[in-house]
Amino acid sequence: MNVYDFDGTIFYSDCSIGFALWCMKRKPKLWFTWFPRIIRSLILYKLGRVQNYRLQREMFSYLTMIDDFDKQIEKYWDKYEWKISAWYLAQKREDDLIISASPSCIIEPIANRLGVKCMATEFDREFGVFTNNLMYAKEKAAYMIDRGFPVIENFYSDSLADTPLALCSEKAHLVTNKATTVVDWPDLDSETTKKLKKKIDTGWKIHLK
Repeated sequence: MNVYDFDGTIFYSDCSIGFALWCMKRKPKLWFTWFPRIIRSLILYKLGRVQNYRLQREMFSYLTMIDDFDKQIEKYWDKYEWKISAWYLAQKREDDLIISASPSCIIEPIANRLGVKCMATEFDREFGVFTNNLMYAKEKAAYMIDRGFPVIENFYSDSLADTPLALCSEKAHLVTNKATTVVDWPDLDSETTKKLKKKIDTGWKIHLK
């Protein structure tokens, strides 16, 4: 089984932010009901006053405000499915698994189109709360281990924050250059590992430019 991160790995950009911008263009009320809240949360996060999961919950809260969500998510993927990386489509297999911190309600429609399985953050669009852990960094590895998933032959991600899952794989690959280039996962020295652990614990994503 091959496992893939989604945003920045097999899809260039962040689909949660992309879909938020899509909805804001079509639902102008979000500029007044959602946008000021996310700006406030970002400021508080930068000041260290809220944790990453609180920021992400606020970020995803716009999903509770879209009354025609099913229609809009399909239209979004109709327009942006082309951004799935060509290198991935060339090697896609039926037993692939996409694992993402983005909400499952956004990821599942594109995974279904690709004909592969997915595992993502479960976000209740009615109540605006997570119904499982935020699928970020070490939580991805913990989820896979706890549920006894098969051996991961190859793992692909654009973020060194996914090192915990990379270490659970037979082979890990880092994706760079706007989701177009695949290289071997780098060997991390002790200083980089220390910085990585700190960033993972505080919720920051790390990308190799």
